[in-house]
Amino acid sequence: MNSADKTRLLEQIAAIPAMERGKLSRYTFKERSNAAGPYHKLQRWQDGKNHTRHVSADELPAVQSALEGYTQYRQLTEQYADLVIAETRQNIAGAKKKNPSRLKSASHRKKKSSN
Repeated sequence: MNSADKTRLLEQIAAIPAMERGKLSRYTFKERSNAAGPYHKLQRWQDGKNHTRHVSADELPAVQSALEGYTQYRQLTEQYADLVIAETRQNIAGAKKKNPSRLKSASHRKKKSSN
C-alpha cells in the first residue's frame, strides 16, 4: 500500500485504449433466414433512460474490446479506491495514536478547595 502501487494502477488505467459502457446482446429475427443474422445491439443507461443502438458486424470487435476496456477500468479503479481508503484509515488511526487528548474533561478533575 504505497505510492508505487497507486502509480502502477493509474498507469494501467491510462493505458486502456478504448472504453464503452453497456451490454452487448445478440439477437435474430424469426421471419428472416439465419443467413441474415445474427444481429447485435448495445444497450446502456444514460440520464435515466435506456439507450440502444445497432452494432454492425464490422463494429463488433471494436465494441467488444471497448466493453472489456471499461470492465478493466472498473476493476482497476476499485483497487485504487481500496488502496486510498486503507491508507486513509491508517493515517487516521496513526494520528489518533500520536495525538491523544491531553486535556481531560472537567468532570474527571479534582476540584481544589477555595480555602
